[in-house]
Amino acid sequence: MKTFVLVTKLASGDAPITEIGAKLSDRSRTGRAWLNEVKDKCPEVKFKAHYALMGYWDSMHIYEAPDEEVAARVSLLTRPYAAQVESWLALPYEKILKMTEEMESPGEDK
Repeated sequence: MKTFVLVTKLASGDAPITEIGAKLSDRSRTGRAWLNEVKDKCPEVKFKAHYALMGYWDSMHIYEAPDEEVAARVSLLTRPYAAQVESWLALPYEKILKMTEEMESPGEDK
């Protein structure tokens, strides 16, 4: 399984405060509806964590999926629930260190 990070923004930057407030007050219901839809349509996805953020993005969801196609499906299912969605593939830091070591090791002559 691969690890993915999905970040969402509830409202556009120029949204009126009433729109933002309405989305926040209804967040519990819509959040459950979104999660149920993803679980129903992507049963192979395993969520690891959900975070509310204090910055440009409003929330972050960390999950595992078998491949990028399933991750794309999660992103597409999320679009109706958020003003902006972005997905990232996340690699374990240890894997990056190993890759770096392998690139720095002298290779065999060809």
